[in-house]
Amino acid sequence: MEKAVITVLGNDRVGIIHKVTKVLVDCNVNILDLSQTILDGYFTMVMIVDIAAATEKFEEIQRQLSELGDEMDLNIRIQHKQIFDSINSI
Repeated sequence: MEKAVITVLGNDRVGIIHKVTKVLVDCNVNILDLSQTILDGYFTMVMIVDIAAATEKFEEIQRQLSELGDEMDLNIRIQHKQIFDSINSI
């Protein structure tokens, strides 16, 4: 298993989860865990995914998610879980 963390932030609108998960399905990325909430119209989602069987390289998945973020005016990021853990540890 090779885990990554995806974060999605921005104004809520119809189709965010659908479009983000469509990119993941198309790249054969498995969602292991997901937390999503809407705070006063602001959408937030954190996903833990397994990229071990992905059909695209990490950089390509990153590019597709970034392009989707630009298209939907969202901040979408993916990081290897080890890097995410290192950055967020004190």
